[in-house]
Amino acid sequence: MKLSMIGLGKMGANMVRRLVRDGHEVTVYDIDADSATALVDELDNVTAVSSLEELIKALMPPRVIWLMVPHQFVDQSIEALINAGMTGGDLLVDGGNSNFNLSKKRAADLLISNIHFVDAGTSGGVWGLENGYSIMAGGSEHAIAMLRPVLESLAPAKDKGWGHVGPAGAGHYVKMVHNGIEYGMMQSFAEGFEMLEAKQEMDLDLQQVAEIWQHGSVVRSWLLDLMAEAFADDKKLSTLSDYVDDSGEGRWTVQDSIDLAVPTPVLTLALQMRFRSRQDPAFAGKVLNAMRAGFGGHSIRKKD
Repeated sequence: MKLSMIGLGKMGANMVRRLVRDGHEVTVYDIDADSATALVDELDNVTAVSSLEELIKALMPPRVIWLMVPHQFVDQSIEALINAGMTGGDLLVDGGNSNFNLSKKRAADLLISNIHFVDAGTSGGVWGLENGYSIMAGGSEHAIAMLRPVLESLAPAKDKGWGHVGPAGAGHYVKMVHNGIEYGMMQSFAEGFEMLEAKQEMDLDLQQVAEIWQHGSVVRSWLLDLMAEAFADDKKLSTLSDYVDDSGEGRWTVQDSIDLAVPTPVLTLALQMRFRSRQDPAFAGKVLNAMRAGFGGHSIRKKD
């Protein structure tokens, strides 16, 4: 299948690698032309273009165009693609972390021009290349059918790790709640390891504890695997700042829980603790940063 990928950060580039490995032909575009050129040099079946007009011309309609850009630039990208010649019958996929309300609006606006839209909440971070991506897709049956070969290639297996979860907006809504849960899980680990680190009289080896918990315990998880790796590199996480960013999904989750009158005390407090990390130093913040760097390749602050 031929498609295009716009946005070649770590995750977007790895998605291209996985697609090409499964036989797809991908036309790539990024504002950093070197990123696109590097993929062409590395992979067969990848073509780089220098403009969105060139991208539109490179694909026969109906086109499948996958956006992997920060949510702040999605509307700008859609406008630019329409001006470049995207036409009725084409499919636009937003694989980033956009607000679900905006995804619903974008789908409705594009449908006026008969352009299909899928919001693909995508989880897997920098490890998705080998492990596959968990993809929560929202959109019409027709749009999902157009995209199915791509989703099956990106997922851990053709019938596992992805699903059509509902209409436009549902994909990003499910991903939003996923990230809210992620905040809570990470905060629990961070607080637990801060307790272990504070018990100085026992001189606990946090790497050893993490490795013990990796096998047979009820808290074993990929996040715990990442913690074991982080402690193996630096037992005190001495190079990390405890300042923890949030990328927006946690805030949207808490806001929607208020709108729904659904109590989410753990998720809400986990978000608040990220705000707290920006005030007073704490070991828990370092633990959170180690996990964020591990699963998503997120930019984190190093200790001054």
